[in-house]
Amino acid sequence: MKKFNVLTIALIFTLGVLTSCKNKSESKEKEVVKQEHKGPKGDHPPKGEHPPKHHGDRKGPPPGGNHSPEQTKTLEEIGGYKIGETATDFKLKNVDGNLFSLSSIENAKGYIVVFTCNECPFAKMYEDRLEELHKKYAPQGFSVVAINPNVNANSDKESFEAMQTRAKEKAFSFVYLADENQEVFPKYGAVRTPHVFLLDAERKVQYIGTIDDNARSASDVKTKYVEDAIDALLKGEKPETNFTKAIGCPVKPVKKA
Repeated sequence: MKKFNVLTIALIFTLGVLTSCKNKSESKEKEVVKQEHKGPKGDHPPKGEHPPKHHGDRKGPPPGGNHSPEQTKTLEEIGGYKIGETATDFKLKNVDGNLFSLSSIENAKGYIVVFTCNECPFAKMYEDRLEELHKKYAPQGFSVVAINPNVNANSDKESFEAMQTRAKEKAFSFVYLADENQEVFPKYGAVRTPHVFLLDAERKVQYIGTIDDNARSASDVKTKYVEDAIDALLKGEKPETNFTKAIGCPVKPVKKA
């Protein structure tokens, strides 16, 4: 019996020692972690400032601010044209210096009105595709009518002269118009560049949205919304898809004094 008591006491004593050592070890580890988080004085940036974030290599266009490239507002919220409404004609200056209106196109079966600009990465991605659209469908009565809502006489990159340079560099075969008074794009409800408004021969809006389903890669496009809509109209049918969310940079109107 005495031997049993001795063994019991020895076991309790051993457990006590082990527990004490463990607690001391954990206490030291917590102190080390605390010091690592605190760091030497002066390591943290001043209040309100943050160290730069490193994102590594980024594919696609550069970020254009704290916004999504996808249109966020509904047609009702935007307040522009809706499907089935008739768009009014306009007179805007083309890069050749002449005034242009939709009525300038003879025997038109419709109009591919596209709000675009010089510098938006998304607009640049679609320049070649707009050229292809025009060459394919202009002979069939649907011409591309490109309008720059961001034109700004005080901007080296979005001035009328810069538009002329861009049109020459890319050899645009379609008109590239300057919305200098910024009166046309609000009527249409353009909120992104590029933003397409497909009109029929009576200028009724038949499709609003993006050109296709892959802004970054023309070779990976699976659905060509604008082409599908035009093909339907040429058959005397309504487009199966008449609205998609535009993908691109927000329209940047000139701030009026």
